Amino acid sequence: MIKKFMSPEIIFGKGALEQVGESFLRLGAKKVLIVSDKGVCDAGWVENVAQNCLSAGLEYSTFFNLTTNPKDFEVTLGAQVFEETDCEAVLGIGGGSVLDVAKAIAVVATNGGKINDYEGVDKLFAPLPPMIMASTTAGSGSDVSQFSVIVDSEKKKKMTIISKSLIPDISITDPLTLSTKDASLTASTGLDVLTHAIEAYVSIAATSLTDVQAKNAIQLVGKFLRPSVASRSNEEAKDAMAMASLQAGLAFSNAILGAVHAISHAVGGRYDLSHGEVNSILLPHVMDFNLIAKPDRYVEIAEFLGVDTRSLQPTEAGYKGIEVVRQLVKEVGAPQHFSDLNLMGPDEESINEMALTAIEDACMITNPRDITTQDIKDIFSRAM
Repeated sequence: MIKKFMSPEIIFGKGALEQVGESFLRLGAKKVLIVSDKGVCDAGWVENVAQNCLSAGLEYSTFFNLTTNPKDFEVTLGAQVFEETDCEAVLGIGGGSVLDVAKAIAVVATNGGKINDYEGVDKLFAPLPPMIMASTTAGSGSDVSQFSVIVDSEKKKKMTIISKSLIPDISITDPLTLSTKDASLTASTGLDVLTHAIEAYVSIAATSLTDVQAKNAIQLVGKFLRPSVASRSNEEAKDAMAMASLQAGLAFSNAILGAVHAISHAVGGRYDLSHGEVNSILLPHVMDFNLIAKPDRYVEIAEFLGVDTRSLQPTEAGYKGIEVVRQLVKEVGAPQHFSDLNLMGPDEESINEMALTAIEDACMITNPRDITTQDIKDIFSRAM
């Protein structure tokens, strides 16, 4: 069986952000569009990379006008800034929303039209400008992936754009950036990492090349998410969660994802909720649903999370692993039900529409168990 594995150049470690300017020089860039948001600016990381660009002799422009669940019109505005200021390359520095917008801006700036034109798989036709993505959240994996997820503001749904062209030229991960995240954001992004790793591990497109990445990410989250949430200054935990995010990103970029993300995209597009928090609610319920499709994989996931499975039947062991995930969600203070997010029982029409949107999501293709719209509605019901 032939296996493929796609990855950008990876720079990892404390102080890695200092490599931004030199890295763009190696890519032949002279002027960079820095894409970020207010939180990252306030933490000082944008000023850090901007000064690094200037020190390397690079010019830059900035675009910070984006929201938690980035919208199509925000991408349009960013592409206009890229073109009007004669930028030649894109730097995304921030969490998943920032990095997805940065990649989407690169798409529109070079391929034209609107980002909505590129929803789906391999719709790009023109090369993208040089891209460097610097993740600051240990969560999204967008810094190494072939994905960009953007909200269609008219249809109120998240569009998934998938293309090998979206894999950045260089991914930069500096664990020091995680020290400026609060406990709530650390928890939600960390559970997004766990979701990426678990969905990649049970994906029908998983290979031995992705398994090793997913396995290590699951183990790291199981061991280090709690201490990372507990303390901003725990360097060992921050390093481990940064590595977990990187490895989970490499895993799902190549093995794709599953029903958690497909449903989460539908919910986040309609209600503008935190992606990581929605995943924290859905993950145990989708694991319950998928268990019968790959019981052996769920036994292994339980073992990665510290469960002694030697005296247990496969299904029993799988459920033990799911309970560990539920307990982790609870202990780090992430939401366990949609009611925790003040989403009190959407009407039947909204649930039907979200179910129809989710079942058409590209991430559903690699879910290990066949799923119907009724199954999705049942998952909603249990997650309320």
